[in-house]
Amino acid sequence: MEGCCLQGLGLSGAAEHLEYWLSDLGIPAPPVLKSEGLSMDVRLSRIVAGLELHRGLLQDLRQLSSSTEELSLLLADITDLSAQVLPSDSLTSVDQVQVAIHLSLQQLRSFTQDVLRSLKPNYKMYIT
Repeated sequence: MEGCCLQGLGLSGAAEHLEYWLSDLGIPAPPVLKSEGLSMDVRLSRIVAGLELHRGLLQDLRQLSSSTEELSLLLADITDLSAQVLPSDSLTSVDQVQVAIHLSLQQLRSFTQDVLRSLKPNYKMYIT
C-alpha cells in the first residue's frame, strides 16, 4: 500500500504527503526532546508524555485493526519503557545508588569549578 501511494514522489514530496496524512487523521505530534537547554526532569516528563501519547494512539488503533498481536507487543514495550522512566520514588535501590552517584559527581564537579574560579585571582597574585 505504501508503494502505491508514494511511488513517483520525491523525498520531500513523500514527507509532505505524510505530513498531510498526519494532520488529516488528527495524529498529534510527540513532545520535542531535541532542545539542549532542557533539564533531566523536563526531558523525562516529555518522554513519559510521548510514551503516553503513543500508548493511547496504539490502543485506539488496536480496536480498529485486525493486526492486534503486533500492536499488543508494541503496547507492552511502551509499558516496559514507561516503567524505566518513572519518577525517582519508583526507582529500585540499585537505580537510586546510580542516580545518587551521578548527582554527587555533578555536584562535586560544579563545586570544584567554583573553588578554582574563586582561587584563580589569588593564585595569579602569588605567581607574579
